[in-house]
Amino acid sequence: MKISKFLAFTLVLAICISFLLADAFAGTGRRTGTAGAQELLIPVSAAGAALGGANIANVKGIDAVFWNPAGLAASSHTGEAMFSHMNYIADINMNYVAANFNAGGLGTLGFDIKTLDFGDIPVTTEESPDGTGEMFSPNFITLGLTYSRTMTDRIHFGVNAKFVSEKVMQVAARGLAFDLGLQYTTTVGVRAGVVLKNIGTNMKFDGNDLEVFTKDVSDRPDANGKNTRLVLASFELPVSYELGLAYDYKIGELNTLSMMGTFMNNNFSLDEYRLAAEYNYNNFVFLRGSYLLGYDADEDKIRVSDEDAYLWGPSFGGGINLSVGASMGIKFDYAYRVTALFDNNQWFSMTLTF
Repeated sequence: MKISKFLAFTLVLAICISFLLADAFAGTGRRTGTAGAQELLIPVSAAGAALGGANIANVKGIDAVFWNPAGLAASSHTGEAMFSHMNYIADINMNYVAANFNAGGLGTLGFDIKTLDFGDIPVTTEESPDGTGEMFSPNFITLGLTYSRTMTDRIHFGVNAKFVSEKVMQVAARGLAFDLGLQYTTTVGVRAGVVLKNIGTNMKFDGNDLEVFTKDVSDRPDANGKNTRLVLASFELPVSYELGLAYDYKIGELNTLSMMGTFMNNNFSLDEYRLAAEYNYNNFVFLRGSYLLGYDADEDKIRVSDEDAYLWGPSFGGGINLSVGASMGIKFDYAYRVTALFDNNQWFSMTLTF
């Protein structure tokens, strides 16, 4: 009982701190583009993407690794594995692989890998602005390790550690980030979730390609020039604080309608209000949809897609859950997101459960 009260107090304290942080760092457009490692914000898993990230209070299983690590321990399966592919903006593709297993009383462990495929990019120089004939492809990888545990029958806790590596030819930056999450189920069935994402070290690019030869333009006969090392500034990670609520409404014995909402405070862009719903028929067929609103604190204005350069529009998708044998299942999910200025996004995910 004492442990339960302590954890409940911790959850309430985390929510209060998050509200204070949200007020102190209200999302505006003034810091847009000043954070690095933006790949940390790219959604993974088609189910969560169709819900627009509004699911942090009720997400569970392998989906929770990205959205709220606390939900990883809420899975009813011994182990899960997921592969997800996404068509992002500007011909960039994202691939994601994750797996987890239940270690009994020790909790649930998971790991994940996210990679970005930029395709081949022509190499250009000052002497060859139209290209040298060579090609290169940036290498962006995020490796994650997640630990989650059921603390009581109502409280789940999780932490996700992520190693971030960005490499462009002979220039690279590396950093470490953490996500901390809690989920709490109230006595009336309403679920609450809190997650703090991407808290970690600053990153800085360095490498051999930042060394350039500077010619000496003086008339001295012994002047040959010298190599100069360019020193780049460090950059912060895109920290965010998210608060969410969810409620499942049963319609008969086979139908469930889940309604959910999340507020996200982003230190480096607009705050977001995320609203979503999911229809579940007998844990077999799923239909999902969501809508995002951006709040600009500078102008005290709500921004929506296709207006005022707010990029993200509504999302929708669905999934099917199939049983393969007595204890194994396979799930296919799809999501589609309307995007301003770029081609619309699509996700394809496949999840195996054991």
